[in-house]
Amino acid sequence: MIKHMKTSKNNMMTKKRMVKKNRMGTKALAKFITAPKAKFCLGLLALTALAGCSDEVGKVSLGLFTTKDVVITAKQDPLVAGVTCHISHVEADLDFSDPSDMSIACRQTGEITAEALARIDRSKNGEVVFKESKSILFKSLKVRRIYDAEHKTLIYLSYSTKESSGSHHHSLSTVPLYNTKAWQWALAQNIKH
Repeated sequence: MIKHMKTSKNNMMTKKRMVKKNRMGTKALAKFITAPKAKFCLGLLALTALAGCSDEVGKVSLGLFTTKDVVITAKQDPLVAGVTCHISHVEADLDFSDPSDMSIACRQTGEITAEALARIDRSKNGEVVFKESKSILFKSLKVRRIYDAEHKTLIYLSYSTKESSGSHHHSLSTVPLYNTKAWQWALAQNIKH
């Protein structure tokens, strides 16, 4: 019984020491986090929160002994809200640069309206609708929307801005306007020209 009392007294002393140590740790932490450091910490927390708001819809590991994954993201066209593109690309966690390979598939996922198409760039070059950095050395993945007036189709081209293995990797997907609210608008554009 005396041995049990000593053990419980030792446990209480240990707990008191831990509480006192934690209080000191909190005070030291408060001194460490001055105003500039607090701003940095808040910025870091904000970036972490934004990373959680990603449009990543899938991630598949390329194997047990690799740090590379195939990442699938969903991107909605910022001007033509009725189109969603799914882009797959390889992400290399421990490399300075991700591989240039990518694939794209775009589909009508909502109404495509004449008002939306009237706002897009209809030149031969089209316009970049999405861009993502793929390395610290100026390589990026871009998605460009081009309007094919003759066939009344939206073309989405994903491509790498840096040559890799002798090629600028690219992939293509199309969204026809047939059976959309924009079909009559597209027909009228052909009549005008």
